[in-house]
Amino acid sequence: MRFTRCFSKALTTVTPGEAAVLLLIALAFLARVTQAGPRYSSRIVETKTGAIRGIILELNSRHLETVEAFRGVPYAAPPVGDLRYRPPAPPVVWSGTRLADTFGAVCPQRYPDISNRSAALLIMPRGRYHHLKRLIPLLANQSEDCLFLNLYVPGSGKYRLVSE
Repeated sequence: MRFTRCFSKALTTVTPGEAAVLLLIALAFLARVTQAGPRYSSRIVETKTGAIRGIILELNSRHLETVEAFRGVPYAAPPVGDLRYRPPAPPVVWSGTRLADTFGAVCPQRYPDISNRSAALLIMPRGRYHHLKRLIPLLANQSEDCLFLNLYVPGSGKYRLVSE
């Protein structure tokens, strides 16, 4: 069996082995494209503590426009050591551009054990169980250094971020 393809009026034939190689190349390319990292914003925002660059989020709706997200932006110094149990201190100034593409750590907290579904549903409503099931992966990165903001700007750059 031979496969046939047409490129700009030139008819060529491909053997099954060549077709398999072409298919593997195409699949490798698609896997590479789908595993690509976040799409970084083209603008750099200057803040009092340094420059940040966010990411562009494409929302899964034709009714919603893209959003520029700045994740894990520190708003105060980590409350550790001498700063523990004190009012927040200004964040540490950084040089260069900080990529604001990942969430910062969440504050340490305990949540109910939901590893045993039957036992968990005896002590909580089904809705809370499902909410915790979605939430717990986001609580994996816990630290006392947890004073971060996540900023979302609609329109992918149409609006200005104002820092005072």
